[in-house]
Amino acid sequence: MRHIGILTGGGDAPGLNAVIRAVVLAAHKEFGIAVTGIRDGFGGFAEGDDGLVALDHTSVRGLLWRGGSILGCNNRYQGTTEFFVERIGAIGLEGLIVAGGDGSLTMAKHLSDTGVPVVGVPKTIDNDVMGTDQTFGFDTAVETVSEACSRLIFTAEAHHRVMIAEVMGRHAGHIALHGAMAAGADIALIPEIPFTIDGIVRAITRRSEKGRTYTLIVVAEGAKPAGGQVVVDELRTRQSGRQVHGGIAALLAEELRGHVRHEVRSMSLSHLQRGGMPSTFDRVLGTRMGVAAVRALAQGEHGTFTAYRQSKVLLAPLSDAAGKTRMVNAGGRFVSSARAVGISFGDD
Repeated sequence: MRHIGILTGGGDAPGLNAVIRAVVLAAHKEFGIAVTGIRDGFGGFAEGDDGLVALDHTSVRGLLWRGGSILGCNNRYQGTTEFFVERIGAIGLEGLIVAGGDGSLTMAKHLSDTGVPVVGVPKTIDNDVMGTDQTFGFDTAVETVSEACSRLIFTAEAHHRVMIAEVMGRHAGHIALHGAMAAGADIALIPEIPFTIDGIVRAITRRSEKGRTYTLIVVAEGAKPAGGQVVVDELRTRQSGRQVHGGIAALLAEELRGHVRHEVRSMSLSHLQRGGMPSTFDRVLGTRMGVAAVRALAQGEHGTFTAYRQSKVLLAPLSDAAGKTRMVNAGGRFVSSARAVGISFGDD
């Protein structure tokens, strides 16, 4: 194998540049393989030479601690599987590394099924890719949420407020759960556990009866009330042509203002969760996964993705991740630990 490509699909995540750096350095040093970057995810295949960039050790200098992706990201797939296969052949790629979430890994699986040597690297701050204990980007996102919520606690305490922080998590509540636990939040609302307004009010009331003058609520954008629907950002949904979640914190604030004596404020952390310098853990995990992906391609172990399991980076079939979502186990150890330290999920 003499020439491989790498792309970063979907949304950006801290640690992507660490993966790119590791792929380029390992490919050159261990195997003498040339690396071409495809810009803007799969969209780069439709841009001719403008969508390609040659990568070498000078291209990746200083990338380890840099957020975002020097290749750009795109969660729209402009073309068919057949088109991508044709472009891969025309570029002269003998293998492809796809760093992305469930959508990108599903496309990687389609390409692999046609015979293209593909290895996936699971990436998402939501930590919702099946087959891996953790994705890079998640640790940094939780750190960001934890720090922001810790700051909110001080102002909530000073003004005796209920503060609601909305975080990412359309289908899975890993960020909200871990962020709430790390920040010492009082209520965590996640898609896997439907809540009720009465349940939230009871949790706030119990705190008031114990002399607590504030409450911090962390809510995933995909959380919903029992028997209800997720909150959709209508404007962004119309503009993008796909359903975009968002606005649940503001809606909850309106609901709660008529039920509690505290002033209620809301905010959304939005894309702050994606940005910033990757944590040490995400830099190391991204590096390990990038090296493992190169070695897998060079050794003919394609049709796989790099999975982090029990502190080891292993190879697993792309079918383990493609088209699947890793949810929070509502009866699992993390939720149990959260309940044990007094975090309510609005369901009691």
